[in-house]
Amino acid sequence: MEDKKSNINKESILALKDGIELLSGKWKFCILHNLQNYGTMRFKDLQEMALGISPKVLSKELQELEDNLLITRTVNNTKPVTVSYALTAHAKETETVVNALIDFGIKHRKKIKGK
Repeated sequence: MEDKKSNINKESILALKDGIELLSGKWKFCILHNLQNYGTMRFKDLQEMALGISPKVLSKELQELEDNLLITRTVNNTKPVTVSYALTAHAKETETVVNALIDFGIKHRKKIKGK
């Protein structure tokens, strides 16, 4: 019986570590949240919506999300060339995590302010 519990715990811990690593970074949740709410967005729009993010950091975060199959990057043949980003079907599964974190953040802010 101990081996079964140990395997379940190890599997849960590894899955948790994977999820944290995948979504770690100060801005990934903000990017996912904006794409969930507004659909396909251009780089500049994402930068404006994520208050305080630098273009370099945004590029890095977007690249990591793309590498992990959570967003797609489309180069639009416009003058000047624009790039847009959208969630993949796989990323839609993060919506409950993002919303749960928002709910927790709202409750936590109220609790701290009411201190």
